[in-house]
Amino acid sequence: MLEGNRVSRISVRGFAVASATAVTTVGAVVGVASGSTPGASNDNDFEATASDATLLADIPAGQQAQVQTASLTQQADAQAMAADTAAKKSAAEAARKQAAESAIAKQKAAEKAEAAEKAEKAAAKKEREEAAETKASRSSARDASDFAPQSSYSVSQVQAMARQMVPGDQFQCFSNIVNHESTWNYKASNPSSGAYGLVQALPGSKMASAGADWQTNPATQIKWGLGYMNDRYGSPCGAWDFWQANNWY
Repeated sequence: MLEGNRVSRISVRGFAVASATAVTTVGAVVGVASGSTPGASNDNDFEATASDATLLADIPAGQQAQVQTASLTQQADAQAMAADTAAKKSAAEAARKQAAESAIAKQKAAEKAEAAEKAEKAAAKKEREEAAETKASRSSARDASDFAPQSSYSVSQVQAMARQMVPGDQFQCFSNIVNHESTWNYKASNPSSGAYGLVQALPGSKMASAGADWQTNPATQIKWGLGYMNDRYGSPCGAWDFWQANNWY
């Protein structure tokens, strides 16, 4: 022991051990606290003793408070610096993650908008093609005047005429109506109502607008019936839909 100073051998296990830097710093603090002037021999001896110490018990009891304060202050500063670094790292990571999520969301939104635009363009293109196909089909259909008049016609001949005059995508609907109205008999007549012909025009004389031979020429009747269905229902299939719901058209 140093003369005049009782050294405590209290165990410091469980308490933080000062680092070499902390001990050096503490040595300076102790020197100032003791009132010694810089350069004094006892000051040098004490600093040497402090710098060699690794346990609180090896430092004079009178200076232990200063040692503890310096050590805790240094540790607090180190912890604060580490916490600040961790906080900055965490904030940077959060910002990076948010930026990545935002970029992914924008990309998905752009892809969705692009897909919707493509679907819209495809639908518009399909609609134009179908309209053009229908127009071409109707324009290529034969007119009643293309068929030479005959004295009589079989059911197969009348149906062959209809196939050439009615657009292909509308023929089945047209045929369904004719089957129900006259079973393809171009001379079919309803005495009670006055309906006449393949499509049972009421009265039959209406078909004169398509040709004066409406009573004997199935082509004239087909022409009139097709025009009636298009004008009133938009198409033979539109007329057939109405017929199924009402049993008349």
